[in-house]
Amino acid sequence: MTAPEFTPVKRPARRRPRPGVVLRVLPALVLVTLAVAGPWLAPHAIDTPTTAPYAEPGGGAPLGGDQLGRDVFTRLLAGGRELIASSLLVAALVTTTAALLGAVSALRPTVGRIVERCADVLMLLPAVLGILLVALSWPDGGRFAVIAASAVVGAPYAVRLVAGAAAPVATSGYIEAAAVGGERLWHLVVREVLPNLRATLLALFGLRFVAAVYVVATASFLQVGPQPPAADWALMIRENAPGIVLNPWAVLAPSIAIGLLAMSVNLAASALVPQTGRKAVTEL
Repeated sequence: MTAPEFTPVKRPARRRPRPGVVLRVLPALVLVTLAVAGPWLAPHAIDTPTTAPYAEPGGGAPLGGDQLGRDVFTRLLAGGRELIASSLLVAALVTTTAALLGAVSALRPTVGRIVERCADVLMLLPAVLGILLVALSWPDGGRFAVIAASAVVGAPYAVRLVAGAAAPVATSGYIEAAAVGGERLWHLVVREVLPNLRATLLALFGLRFVAAVYVVATASFLQVGPQPPAADWALMIRENAPGIVLNPWAVLAPSIAIGLLAMSVNLAASALVPQTGRKAVTEL
């Protein structure tokens, strides 16, 4: 009697990142890295005049001077870090809040109705008006007031989206089996529902980051948050708008930077969405 032959089992090959994903994520990484390291790469002090007011590009100022003769290139390098940090914090707060409230709303319909009514009321408040109300009533105002107001204004839309995505998951068989087995609500939310919403939450994070960039930049443009002489992209647009004919780069450079930041991060977030969750995200 011969011994049975065993065929070796091949281990599944490790998935390598697709070249397309790397190319779509790379611009966001480069731009965020430059913005974070910008204050150390700046050739001049951000508040020291180096040229004539609204001087044309040339010499030691590749993008010319601003309304006070400060180097636009220096202020451009130093003006993105706070905007990125604030937008990331707002996107993280909104996504986390929406994930928890949306999952609880899907599992507990009574709580879901209350959350939906509160979201409907908050959605009636315009974003800029809400930020002005919160920031101006906040003691000393500042960037934290803008972050808190942006998170409050952006949460209702996100909660609605997550609740809609979590509804079919909450009615699935394994969720009902876990609930009948005595699992607590937090276990159902964290261990059962949210892992099935990874694609939705990642796409939501990218969308909320783009929205946060818009809202935080608008608040800075209205001088709610950072104040002169701080280097901030939106503040640079407001300060140099009167001299756009003399040196357009003082306005165009920060405007292009804000647009590239929003597009590159949104593109990176969409590229990182798992393939299995793209259909669900598209349907939402």
